Amino acid sequence: MEINPNFSEQALKDYNTVCNAIEGNENAYAELMGRYKDAIYFLLLKMTKNKSDAEDLTMEAFGKAFKNIKQYSPKYAFSTWLFKIASNNCIDFLRKKKSTISQVSNSSTDKDSNDLEDYFSKHIQAKGPDPEEELIKKQKVNHMREVVGKLKPRYRRLIELRYFKEYSYEEISQELELPIGTVKAQLFRARELLFNLLKNNKKYI
Repeated sequence: MEINPNFSEQALKDYNTVCNAIEGNENAYAELMGRYKDAIYFLLLKMTKNKSDAEDLTMEAFGKAFKNIKQYSPKYAFSTWLFKIASNNCIDFLRKKKSTISQVSNSSTDKDSNDLEDYFSKHIQAKGPDPEEELIKKQKVNHMREVVGKLKPRYRRLIELRYFKEYSYEEISQELELPIGTVKAQLFRARELLFNLLKNNKKYI
């Protein structure tokens, strides 16, 4: 694919890094995140005026970009493409948030089970004194471990540390002796793979 002849030196550098990422170089993902994470965060912080939302949306933006990285076109700078993904995702988030706040809903939280983070916090990591609830939780954990077991070893290890052992990103970085940026980038890919497996195994959700 033809590269934009007006690319700056940085844009060319980004393009080469993207090519490395597409070829399977995990460090390339971490490198891209390292270059733009702060800039994306401050953009989203300005849009949301909420640090927690900005942090979550920053990670989502990179997750979407990495998932669709093969669709990136060198007609535009990678930074332009990434910022567009981040801003569009944030606009969607704000629209949904506004809609949610304006509605009083008593519906079951089961509808949120498509969100992997919510699923783990509600069904796997949740603690309760009710013996029946504990039994159901154990069954869910066992089912989830079966699905996680289908992932490649490095992704399986990340999911286990993050969700079953509830390690922080920093703790995972130390445990696996990997840069924290690499940990986050690989977790994105691990979560996406796991979510796809869950969608094909409805009984687990």
